[in-house]
Amino acid sequence: VASLARPGGNITGLSSFGTELAAKRVELVKELLPGLSRVGLFTNTGNPSSALQWEETKREAAALGLQAELFDVRDAADIARASDAAVAHKVGAVIVTADGVLRTNRQLIVDLAARSRMPTLYGAREFAEAGGLISFRTSFEKLNFRAATFVDKILKGAKPGDLPVEQPTTLEMVINLKTAKALGLTMPFSVLARADEIIE
Repeated sequence: VASLARPGGNITGLSSFGTELAAKRVELVKELLPGLSRVGLFTNTGNPSSALQWEETKREAAALGLQAELFDVRDAADIARASDAAVAHKVGAVIVTADGVLRTNRQLIVDLAARSRMPTLYGAREFAEAGGLISFRTSFEKLNFRAATFVDKILKGAKPGDLPVEQPTTLEMVINLKTAKALGLTMPFSVLARADEIIE
């Protein structure tokens, strides 16, 4: 789009902050694990947004004195290989993006993280609900609700390119304390205080 305020052409919509949240997830994992030195990113590099998320992850990791490693997960068979590689490369924590391949295989990912005792932060709440440690994301339910207002305006004659692209107003953090205890992690109060939901 030409700009968020005036996208131009025949397009408008809502941003999910997918790229912007990549850096915030690195900050959060470092806050959870102050002694962390190496972080991994599980992402499907076949997804066009993954390159931007990887660049943000690398940039923020370097700013925090961390080494970052990319693990390409394009199908279910890649998940176990990526998990084994993360352990072999002595990665101290993993961030999992919200790509469709990863979300579809969330239980396998969560189970492998538990088996390897790998602290893992996820880009979708379904992972935390499945037993993952913590998720941090844009509230897609609220984005979907807002999308209806665009449809209404366009059906009433508004030109899409004249409607500002909206940024998310709600970010959501879900913490699974049962998983934290199983990993022997004590959640910092600064993180617990920001949680929207705590699973016990």
